[in-house]
Amino acid sequence: MIEKNKYNYYFYSLLTIVVIVLLFVANSLSISYKEALNVFENTSILTYITKTSIFIFGQNDIALRLPFIILYVLSSILMYKMTEGYFKYEKDRLISIILFMLLPGVLSASLLVNSAIIVTFCTLLYLYIYYVKKNHSYILLGLFLFIDNSFAILFLALAFYAYREKEKKLLQITSLLFIASMFIYGFSTDGKPKGFLVDTFGTYASIFSPLLFIYFFYTIYRVGTKEKPSLVWYISTTALLLSLLFSFRQRIYIEDFAPYVVIFLPYMIKGFFHSYRVRLKEFRKNYNIVVFLVVIMLALNVLLTIVNKPLYVYLANPKKHFVYKYHFAKEIANELKSKNINNIFSEDDELILRLKFYGIEKGNKYYISEDKINEFDELIDIKYKHIKILNLYIKKI
Repeated sequence: MIEKNKYNYYFYSLLTIVVIVLLFVANSLSISYKEALNVFENTSILTYITKTSIFIFGQNDIALRLPFIILYVLSSILMYKMTEGYFKYEKDRLISIILFMLLPGVLSASLLVNSAIIVTFCTLLYLYIYYVKKNHSYILLGLFLFIDNSFAILFLALAFYAYREKEKKLLQITSLLFIASMFIYGFSTDGKPKGFLVDTFGTYASIFSPLLFIYFFYTIYRVGTKEKPSLVWYISTTALLLSLLFSFRQRIYIEDFAPYVVIFLPYMIKGFFHSYRVRLKEFRKNYNIVVFLVVIMLALNVLLTIVNKPLYVYLANPKKHFVYKYHFAKEIANELKSKNINNIFSEDDELILRLKFYGIEKGNKYYISEDKINEFDELIDIKYKHIKILNLYIKKI
């Protein structure tokens, strides 16, 4: 019991530190165009969540992202609770939850306004209730139908599981929910057929880190062929196979699939430690090398997720930065306000909507453009360190 309490203390202490870091990072980001759409124009679950937070805490970047950080915290706690008694050693359980908390895809989902962390939390809540009460929460499944279209993947996975385990009631309900989800949300087949399989593999590698994703793929295969697959295996495998299948034809929304894939992490960790410990120390060299490389890659990915603005120093084109669309709108708004400019017009509708979040309204008093214009009245020069990011030319109308 003393050892268990010790590891509980480690977990909650680390979680507190991560949350503090996430709040700091959230305040350093600017709202993106898609996030602004969710705040001002869309009517999705994301709109209601973000507007409620903004109403309570004010219109600022922390309030915008706070609900998703809270869901990250709850998801981490649920994952930790779910793995109680699953590992032989408490330190294995701690390592598993640390890796889950620090997965680049999970960290990113906690900072951005998208449905990924919502789906992750809901799925973990469903699984936690299932493991604690030993029965399925059909009420939750019914609620999921109205939260997000990606729960169709969960319904389909549960239907496969129910068919294999001969759970007639679960099969009937999840099949109906899957059909209802297809009816409500439809299935996108827009665009010219084109293969994006390599892109999907690359995205998964960035969510896990490359070596972890390779081991995830191996573990999914090994469990499916040599062990009795668990409910989580069915969920993760269904999501993975569907994402790869759809990638042969179109670019997928990884946010629809990733939440179901990352929840398989504890099974990967348990399998790794089992394979590691059954070998004598002199035969663990390759495993030690893999662990070292995974830790280095994961640490690098986490660092880039949290601290990425310094990359502008090394990029010839700042717009090639992988999170450029989450930067500098707030800085532009502050510069405009310092010049008493609160009413602007531009051909860049995306920038206009982003600046609206920071109190810059669309109007006809000033015209702004990234392209140089004749006889401009003001020039805003946005820099990071000594690197010029962009120029905005302003002309009074």
